[in-house]
This record gives sequence, C-alpha cells and structure tokens, in this order.
Amino acid sequence: QVQLVESGGGLVQAGGSLRLSCAASGRTSSTYAMGWFRQAPGKEREFVAGSIWSGGSTNYADSVKGRFTISRDNANNTWYLEMNSLKPEDTAIYYCAAKSIYGTGRYDYWGQGTQVTVSS
Repeated sequence: QVQLVESGGGLVQAGGSLRLSCAASGRTSSTYAMGWFRQAPGKEREFVAGSIWSGGSTNYADSVKGRFTISRDNANNTWYLEMNSLKPEDTAIYYCAAKSIYGTGRYDYWGQGTQVTVSS
C-alpha cells in the first residue's frame, strides 16, 4: 500500500503562485508514475499533470501548460506541483495519485486532496 498526503493549498489572488506537495509513504518503490488531478465544484475530476519516473517524461493539460510544473524529491518521497500565474478557473480541490507496478495501469492510490482557491 502507498499513502499520499497533499498539502500546500490555500487562497491566492489571480496571478499568484502556490506549490502543492504530495508526501508519499509505504511501498513507494512500487510506484512508477504519479499525477495531479483537480475537481472544481460541479465538474468532473480532470487530469492536470503527470510524470513517469523512468525516462522522466511529463505531460500537462493544455489549460496549465507553461504555468504548472511537476517535480519530485526522491530523497523525501515527495512530489510537487508548482503553480504560477494562477487564474480563478484553477480553483478546485487538487489530488495527487500514483500508479503501482502491481496495478492495472490506472492510478491506484489517491490522496485526500487540498483546496486551492484563486480570487479575481
């Protein structure tokens, strides 16, 4: 099992920045990819950014390209989402998730989420 705990959310003005963290514990060696998702009120959960450890490939939703950056601190098993030039439409609960080599190829583990609110 892998446990994920997000932090770093909060209230920020449009144009501002936040850095979300995702602390992983448990069998983190079984994970090979991670992602960030978000869900705004009344909307479906959507993919924001993802990374595969091997090869270091990353991808981003078009809506956040050039503004958000995903990174990883291997030593501390912590993943980050750096968010710059925030817009009111970025307001959502943000979740981190991980894929396991023992899983189905989908995201097997999820955090509890952290609220990000961007005021105009």
